[in-house]
Amino acid sequence: MISLLSSFLVLLVGYCVYGRVAERVFSPDDRQTPALAVNDGVDCVPMKTWKAFLVQLLNIAGTGPIFGALMGAVFGPIVFLWIVFGSILGGAVHDYMCGMISSRHRGASIAELSGTYLGKAAKWIMRLFSVVLLVLCGTVFVTSPAGLLDRLTPDWMNGTFWAVVILAYYLLATLLPIDKLIGKLYPVFGVLLIVMAGAVIGGILFSGGKYSIPEISLQNLHPADTPVWPYMFITVACGAISGFHATQSPMIAKCITSEKKGRSVFYGAMICESVIALVWAAAGVSFYGTTQLLSDALKSGASNVVYEISTGVLGVFGGILAVAGVVVCPITSGDTAFRSARLILAETFRLEQKTVKNRLLITVPLLGIGGLLTWFAIVNDNGFQTVWRYFSWSNQTLAMVALWVATAYLLKTGKRRLGSLLTAMPAAFMSAVSTTYLLCSQEGFQLDHGLSCGIGAAVAAALLTAYLIAFFSRSKKARE
Repeated sequence: MISLLSSFLVLLVGYCVYGRVAERVFSPDDRQTPALAVNDGVDCVPMKTWKAFLVQLLNIAGTGPIFGALMGAVFGPIVFLWIVFGSILGGAVHDYMCGMISSRHRGASIAELSGTYLGKAAKWIMRLFSVVLLVLCGTVFVTSPAGLLDRLTPDWMNGTFWAVVILAYYLLATLLPIDKLIGKLYPVFGVLLIVMAGAVIGGILFSGGKYSIPEISLQNLHPADTPVWPYMFITVACGAISGFHATQSPMIAKCITSEKKGRSVFYGAMICESVIALVWAAAGVSFYGTTQLLSDALKSGASNVVYEISTGVLGVFGGILAVAGVVVCPITSGDTAFRSARLILAETFRLEQKTVKNRLLITVPLLGIGGLLTWFAIVNDNGFQTVWRYFSWSNQTLAMVALWVATAYLLKTGKRRLGSLLTAMPAAFMSAVSTTYLLCSQEGFQLDHGLSCGIGAAVAAALLTAYLIAFFSRSKKARE
């Protein structure tokens, strides 16, 4: 319990101290944001700071910090360390920089920013990569709530029925102006996500000793002896660092009314998500008692585990919260995934989005592809797990690229070039994680684990060396 409470405290200190460091490196000023400079009434719409924070939280969170944290807890309480320090040093910096750099480029997507700072080839690669990731994400967040609703409703309301209903909602959320549906519903659902986490951890802490939260240990407790590196760092994405957030932060960058509110919205939402992830990681290891039992429970699906923990700790009230959370939260990440994909494709094909017809031209094919992938996930026994694994690796690889984009931005335009280390170090770290996983995982090349680790480290070192060369080169030019 001491480790968990200390972790909460470290996250708070991280926001207050390291968040200000990130803010100082970026140097926000009084220039107009896209919400004021563009204000198209559809995507660039002024939003109050508290509302922007809650929408950003729900966009980036959903069930990501719940499902990912529970699967990461199978490694044992070592996962606490990754959630805390991954968020402070990597995830929150990543989200803040993506949002703020986008704000300075009229709300441009991570794909467009990649082209600006890493070159034309990077732009086209990231356009494709981002859209694929977002469609996978949207699919993941259709199948999980549809599966749970299938089990809770009459037989004729099967998984396919609920998938169609959810996709119909996605159509509305993707098409309508952001303040008409998302801006009104998301703050309420954001509060629900926070209340759900608070109720669960409260029930565990005040259970009279029924549940025991283990202290942090570096020991790998995975029952299948799966290596911590790189698997835990891929499994726990949302809650520590997530490339999906690089697609969501630009959406809210279009809505903030002042750059100086960026730290509370972007950095703050990531820290809040990490608190939620810590809660569910702690709930997983304490409720089931052993990582073996938690692993066995997860075989029936993360949604079932959330339901078991919530009802076990909080009874009927917990069951209501669990159903609401596991149904609502993923849907509210899936719809913004498709919305982000629409915006990226609109940038690619230079289609203005004030016209409903232009929004339909992009949205309908996107949802059609999402529907086909959803059907695949429903009709195949391991469909969801397969889509999730590919989503996880794509997610962390996008985070790696986004951090290198931020590094290039700080090198080229930042007032404090030394501050580019703030993004370069986690970028190199994530480069090693993504490369190693691609080489050794079942979804990748299935190479020897030791060899994969060596190549991953070499790739990270090479990229870090290239960064240092660019750093000293620009420093020399600045002196001249």
